[in-house]
Amino acid sequence: MTNVPTIKLNNGVEMPQLGFGVFQVPDLSQAETAVSDALDTGYRLIDTAVAYQNEEAVGKAIRNSSVKREDVFLTSKLWVSDFTYDRAKKGIDASLERLSLDYMDLYLLHQPYGDTMGAWRALEEAQQAGKIRAIGVSNFYADQLKNLEMTMTAQPVVNQIEVNPWYQQSQEVAFNQGEGVRVEAWAPFAEGKHGIFTDETIGAIAAKYGKTNGQVILRWLLQRGITVIPKSVHKERMAENIDVFDFELTDADVATINGLDKGESQFFDHRDPVTIEQIFGSSLAQLHD
Repeated sequence: MTNVPTIKLNNGVEMPQLGFGVFQVPDLSQAETAVSDALDTGYRLIDTAVAYQNEEAVGKAIRNSSVKREDVFLTSKLWVSDFTYDRAKKGIDASLERLSLDYMDLYLLHQPYGDTMGAWRALEEAQQAGKIRAIGVSNFYADQLKNLEMTMTAQPVVNQIEVNPWYQQSQEVAFNQGEGVRVEAWAPFAEGKHGIFTDETIGAIAAKYGKTNGQVILRWLLQRGITVIPKSVHKERMAENIDVFDFELTDADVATINGLDKGESQFFDHRDPVTIEQIFGSSLAQLHD
């Protein structure tokens, strides 16, 4: 079984460098099985969210696992419909209730919209109360992160953003790392877009090490100092994704992959007003009900 190295967050909490995500696994039985398989395979970082609608299954898998609770690093995220101080306080407790766990290791604001300051204050208080060990954000751009840092007391420990070979976000990654905020990559494989698993440039690098395209991509992210949370419901793929600590890319390999950057999100622009309204408008409207 692979032992995943850990890193120390800016508040002193230890976090695994590689974990397992359950985005787009809303079926509770499948999600529970996937997390159980991931824990069996050696994963100790499990990433869920209120919006994924599978916190119950994740909590059940952790509770029923032979792995000790203190050896699992559990992340969840608050959705924008709870982004006020009062709603966030209730939302944190609701997450804990669905998980049926005493605490979460990391809790993130899922998007940079709505009353993020009020919600963040609730996260700070929950951390002080022992309900959360570390607090962070997701999808925050540099200016939004800086605004939060300058306004609130606790600094985010993590910013979870889209990073993959097609959308490398070098400036955003460098800014976060310069602030002491750990970057965590969602969609490290860009959900397979543009033939990423069969790309010949990545494949040529993979062939040198007897690895797959996916393993090379994960290694490239890890060597950039980025935490990764690949998702799979197949146990053999889980084992493949965690088997990335026995080789190292050369500077030339890294430079080659760096040259693949398309410079645009493979999903949507978090700053596009139309996109914000379409994807998050209904949730934000709930704040004013």
